Amino acid sequence: MKTENKKEEIKEKTNTELYVQLGIIAILALVIVFNIGRIYSAPKSIESTGLATGIESVSASGIIPKGTPAVYGAELGVKYDYITPSNPGLTEATISKLSQYEDMELNSEQMQRYIRIGGSIACEYCCGAKSLIFSNGERACGCAHSYAMRGLAKYLLTKHPEMADEEILSELGKWKVLFFPGIHEQKAKALEANGIDPNNYINLASNLYRGIEQGQLSGSGQMVGGC
Repeated sequence: MKTENKKEEIKEKTNTELYVQLGIIAILALVIVFNIGRIYSAPKSIESTGLATGIESVSASGIIPKGTPAVYGAELGVKYDYITPSNPGLTEATISKLSQYEDMELNSEQMQRYIRIGGSIACEYCCGAKSLIFSNGERACGCAHSYAMRGLAKYLLTKHPEMADEEILSELGKWKVLFFPGIHEQKAKALEANGIDPNNYINLASNLYRGIEQGQLSGSGQMVGGC
């Protein structure tokens, strides 16, 4: 009799432990299901959906130009990718290649366009100038970045006059972003926060929204290529 009672006690204890374990497993399963439901039902963040303005949110380094410039890249033997902090020699060689056209002669019509374009963008993060050139077309900044942008402007004005001023200014802006990537990523975020398209290089790099990033930066950010 005692043996049978002991067997019954052991059986009841085993059953109780089993029920407790099953109960714990059920609770854990409910918690997991609840958390999964919260993840999939939560609203997507601005970074993944874009702003209400329809402007796609800026991702890290998303505004950095890549590849070969469509109109002139093959002609000049340059790529946006050649401006990189990991290869200073290639960076400086590319800047020099663009700069060699800075002394090209322009006719009166080309000069008027050059003054409009060069007066709309600056190398302010390096030399602090208000524009690449003065109102008479003379250079306003002596840094290597400015020489490169002025050289490219003159090359495109003489070799590709079909390009609109805005197209040329946009190309100068792309190289400026490459020269100062860190600070332009910050500026892109400031533009985006104000409902302005940060993927437009005229918005991002010309004088149009100059200084909009002030107050959000510590220092001048990374610079690629020497001044």
